[in-house]
Amino acid sequence: MKDITRINHVGLRVRDLDVSREFYGKLGFEFIVGPVGPEPVAIVEHPSGVNINLILNASKDAPRKNVLMEGDMKYPGYTHIALEITDYDSAKSNVEALGFPITGEVEYNGAQFFFIRDPDDNVIEFHQPTRS
Repeated sequence: MKDITRINHVGLRVRDLDVSREFYGKLGFEFIVGPVGPEPVAIVEHPSGVNINLILNASKDAPRKNVLMEGDMKYPGYTHIALEITDYDSAKSNVEALGFPITGEVEYNGAQFFFIRDPDDNVIEFHQPTRS
């Protein structure tokens, strides 16, 4: 379908707006609005144009485990968001300086990427494509 031009936003279900705002704010995301709507949702956006809807209806008693990423059963669904970066070493140093643990690193065919988790165990990949 040629009418699609880009991803408009990613929706992440979270437990606590204040905790999530602080986390994503440290990554450079700015709070836009929220909570709004019937779900409710808060919107944060990075100056690069990446928009995340923080869906604020996670059950407080839900397990802390990310069912899409952990365990033997591989459920269908979205597993992570990948944010493209221009300088792997700089991005990694910045994330480490923020105190966020790196949960994995991969190099594949010249591309480099590392992973962190947000406070609700949603996976975030920082991806530097292969340089041509």
